Amino acid sequence: MKKSLNASQTSQLLTTLAQRFEQNMQRHAALKWSDVLASLEAQPLKLAAIWEMEESGGEPDVIGFDPLSKTLAFYDCAAESPKERRSLCYDEAALAARKENKPKGSALGMAEKMGVTVLTEIQYKHLQQLQPVDLKTSSWLLTPAPIRKLGGAIFGDNRFKTVFVYHNGVESYYGSRGFRTCITL
Repeated sequence: MKKSLNASQTSQLLTTLAQRFEQNMQRHAALKWSDVLASLEAQPLKLAAIWEMEESGGEPDVIGFDPLSKTLAFYDCAAESPKERRSLCYDEAALAARKENKPKGSALGMAEKMGVTVLTEIQYKHLQQLQPVDLKTSSWLLTPAPIRKLGGAIFGDNRFKTVFVYHNGVESYYGSRGFRTCITL
């Protein structure tokens, strides 16, 4: 992950995020951009992680504020699973175990390098309530430990106006399956 952004990158990203914020008020109706901007400017390392989300096609946007923890949540809001994050197996252990036709990496490994986390099933379903996503693609989801211990992982998509969560082996990968991320500030 980039440690920090230069002035040009920071300006470019903040402009993009401000425009996306204004164009998608249904995701954060109770928030003001000035508050979001202050939080972003106060946390340059997290801003660099949001840059990574943007650069890999995630189209990050703030989707809400948690009054208990006083944190903002940014999710990948791209209509389809980000192209730069597809064709990956689930995690690094799965990547290491694969003997032939290895993918270029793993979803959890790439997310860690970006400084973000993969969406959980609950977070994914929340995003789907804000807007339908993954109508043609699918996204790996953070998998509960008992499922992963047995060699499985979960992923989600949206078909027939319904959100589905399925399972697959952790070593599998598909050209239409990527992953979505989040970060809180």
